[in-house]
Amino acid sequence: MSSLHGKSAVVTGGSRGLGRALGLALAGAGARVVLVARHAEPLRRVAAEIGAAGGEAHALVADVADRDAAAAVAGQAAALLGPVDILIHNASTLGPVPLRLLLDTDCEDLERALAVNLVGPFRLTKAMAGPMVLRGAGTIVNVTSDAAVEPYPTWGAYGASKAALEQLGRIWAAELEGTGVRVLTVDPGEMDTAMHAQAMPDADRAQLADPARVADAIVALCATGGAGQAGARVAIRHDRAAGGR
Repeated sequence: MSSLHGKSAVVTGGSRGLGRALGLALAGAGARVVLVARHAEPLRRVAAEIGAAGGEAHALVADVADRDAAAAVAGQAAALLGPVDILIHNASTLGPVPLRLLLDTDCEDLERALAVNLVGPFRLTKAMAGPMVLRGAGTIVNVTSDAAVEPYPTWGAYGASKAALEQLGRIWAAELEGTGVRVLTVDPGEMDTAMHAQAMPDADRAQLADPARVADAIVALCATGGAGQAGARVAIRHDRAAGGR
C-alpha cells in the first residue's frame, strides 16, 4: 500500500461502492479523510468502519449538486483536516433508471446529471484548488467512465455529463500547469457496485472488479501525485472486467 501519511483527503460519494472503498484505502495509507454524501446513516457507518480500523474519517452530509454545498464542504473539511491535499470527485448519478433513450429523457433528468456529475465537481474544485495553488501542491481526481468516450445507447445523460467532466479536467490541468496542483481523470472500469447493478441488473457480478482493488490503484496514483500524468485519462485495468461504464 502506498503511503499518504499526514495527508488529508476529501471523497465525494463516500457512503458506498467506490467511495467507501476509497475512504478505507486512503485511511489505510495513512491519510485523514472527509467523506461526503447525501445520506447521513450510511455515511456515518463508513466513517465508523474506518475509525474501527484505526483510521481517521469524518462524515459530511451534503448534496454536491446543491449550489451552496461546495463552500460548506470546503470550509468544514478545512476545519476538520486543515489544508486538503487530495480531492476525489466520485459522486455520480446515472440519471433515470432503467436507463432510457435520449428521446425519452426529460430535460430535468439531464440537468440533474449535469448538476451532480459536472457542475458540482466544478464548484468544489473552485473552492479547493485555490488553497492548493497557494501551497504549491495538491491532487484532484475526477472519476469518469468509458461512457464518456463511447456512444452507448441509453447512457446519454450520464455519458454526456462524464464527457464534459473529462474535458473540464483537461482544461483545469492545463490552467494549473506549473502550480504543483495535478488534475487526473480516472476510469475505474466496471465494478461490483450498487450503481452498476442499477444500470445493468443482469450483469455477471463475477466479471466485475472489486471496488477495493480499484481504490488501491487510485490511491497509488494519489501517492505519486500522478507524476507524469497530469491531465491524462487513466484507465484502471483489472483481470475480471473487459469493459467500462
